[in-house]
Amino acid sequence: MTSIDHTRATVEQLAEFDTIIDARSPAEFAEDHIPGAINCPVLDDEQRIIVGTLYKQASPFEARKVGAVLVARNVANHIETYFADKPKNWKPLVYCWRGGQRSGAFTHILREVGWSAKRLQGGYKSWRHHVIEQLGSLPQALRFTVVAGPTGSAKTRVLEALERLGHQVLNLEALAQHKGSVLGDLPGQPQPSQKMFETLVLAEVSRFDPARPVFVESESKRVGQLRVPDAVFQGIQSGNWVRVQASMEERVQFLLRDYDYFLSGPVLEQQLDRLKELCGGETVSRWKSLAASKEFATLVAELLSQHYDRFYLRSLNNHAEASTPQATFVAQDLSVEGIEALARAIGAAAS
Repeated sequence: MTSIDHTRATVEQLAEFDTIIDARSPAEFAEDHIPGAINCPVLDDEQRIIVGTLYKQASPFEARKVGAVLVARNVANHIETYFADKPKNWKPLVYCWRGGQRSGAFTHILREVGWSAKRLQGGYKSWRHHVIEQLGSLPQALRFTVVAGPTGSAKTRVLEALERLGHQVLNLEALAQHKGSVLGDLPGQPQPSQKMFETLVLAEVSRFDPARPVFVESESKRVGQLRVPDAVFQGIQSGNWVRVQASMEERVQFLLRDYDYFLSGPVLEQQLDRLKELCGGETVSRWKSLAASKEFATLVAELLSQHYDRFYLRSLNNHAEASTPQATFVAQDLSVEGIEALARAIGAAAS
């Protein structure tokens, strides 16, 4: 008869715990972690390398001796720093990579103190399997309303306004920390890892009510360097598309405001070089000259008409739903008030 291990828990039991402790190194934690977890490494990045090197070059025994001392010191420091005030009924869950020695040692010490600590069965790997499995199924139950429109029609700002109005919104560009275009890098904000992006997407789709529409922007398969999960991308492709229309003048003025940090920054000309293959060296040289002379309105208008609008029209031709949207909303202006009005109209039509 198999006995039940009362010191272990599953991914399905995460909500039962007061604190989720990630015992992995800071580098592992930074790549991806369970939402809400705190990082209390039993071995930091440097220590993990030291122990791993000993394991390979000396012996597992020597590695364990050194590792045990480091783990004991680190866990003691975490208890003194973070957990000394926790009551006896505090329930923490600890996980490491596979649910093995690192989380096992941490959990054992916490239980010796008297807390009802458990470790995650299978560790982070079981969480990662859960993310992949859920991202393959949950988006299929959702009804996506896809906000489409050419670059500069304030689609992301419309999504943000829809969210403020209480609608369900999946803002992939916010999660990916990227504006989606070839010039969409955000200054000082590197994109998350692919694994972290998928964890963030799952956290969003898990909270949605399938009976209500989920608003999302029309996206390509990638947002910057990150891939949109397959089931989400398929949901966008098969969703109800609505189109935003705005004049060229309004789009230019909106982009001058929305990309102000970029147009006035030092990297614009360098980023324009990324368009050489698509637009030709001569055209890019002209755009760099416009940037150098701060003729930003002309630059943005030419980028839209000669690059972005061409790709937008191509995407319409490749997608029947996009070429015949459920509804078209004409923006009178793309000011803050105009975007709010646009969001109210789109939200009312989709509800």
